[in-house]
Amino acid sequence: MRDFFVRWLERLVDVIVVIAAIGIIAAAILSMNHPAGGLHSLIMVLVGGFINLTLIAGFIYLQIGIYHNTRRTAEAVEAQLQRP
Repeated sequence: MRDFFVRWLERLVDVIVVIAAIGIIAAAILSMNHPAGGLHSLIMVLVGGFINLTLIAGFIYLQIGIYHNTRRTAEAVEAQLQRP
């Protein structure tokens, strides 16, 4: 049952990352239309948004990877204990 939740968390994070990327692109385009905007505003929103998205998604995927590595280590230790 635990693996079910972790698997769906991975899928949910994938979907959220895609939606966030689309939102960043939309926000960058909208910021360009603002009177104080322009190309500089577009580039800054894109760079800042994608750096933020990369860091947040990276940390989430890192935690999921730690879970998988811990599970594999526990299985390996249990397998070693079973051997005479």
